[in-house]
Amino acid sequence: MSCQLKIEDLGKMEYSTALGVQRNLQKEVIEHRTNQASTPFHLLLVEHDPPVITISRRNSTEDNLLADRQELDRLGVQLCETDRGGDITYHGAGQLVGYPIFDLNALSLRLHGYMRFLEQAIIDSLQHFGIEGHRDECATGVWVESKKICAMGVRISRWVSMHGFALNVSPNMEHFNLIVPCGLSGREVTSMQELLGEQCPSMGEVKQVVSNQFQSAIQQQVQAQKEHHP
Repeated sequence: MSCQLKIEDLGKMEYSTALGVQRNLQKEVIEHRTNQASTPFHLLLVEHDPPVITISRRNSTEDNLLADRQELDRLGVQLCETDRGGDITYHGAGQLVGYPIFDLNALSLRLHGYMRFLEQAIIDSLQHFGIEGHRDECATGVWVESKKICAMGVRISRWVSMHGFALNVSPNMEHFNLIVPCGLSGREVTSMQELLGEQCPSMGEVKQVVSNQFQSAIQQQVQAQKEHHP
């Protein structure tokens, strides 16, 4: 089975449209997983425009929405229910959202290991730009000191993933005041722009580094499994 990562840059796209693309691709990977010539690893990259707040189906999640519908309409921010794990999240231009559609069987990973896999790929990507990201034992995602720079939430169907990560490159940080990000009261968010100022890379540069890092991570994981189970 190929360990080549197929990357598709969706540019700027409405959340519901991108969700449909994800679902179709996940179904395709599931249906063709026995085909040795098929690609089990896809990465969709997107900036969501118009901006959107997504709410999971977890009980009480909507309590973490701090703005009413009138204010959201005034700001042009959509509100969408989503079927990923996690809580409430904001997406908008300047934020790199990545949707890995991965066959976890091909990586020999289950949910916990996959989340750590995602976190490490983002930590390594940030390291490329001189940012020291880390995990938090109490909260999924990637953090810089005490502030979250990358949120994560996934959905697994027949061990093929969808949804993924949202890395704050240079988004409108004021929009995060509309929610309690990820339902974590008192925990702040940050961005690469806030941390690096004028040295902040372009979205294109970040996409390239993240893409390369995920390709490398997949190859390393597949190779490790081959060595462990020759």
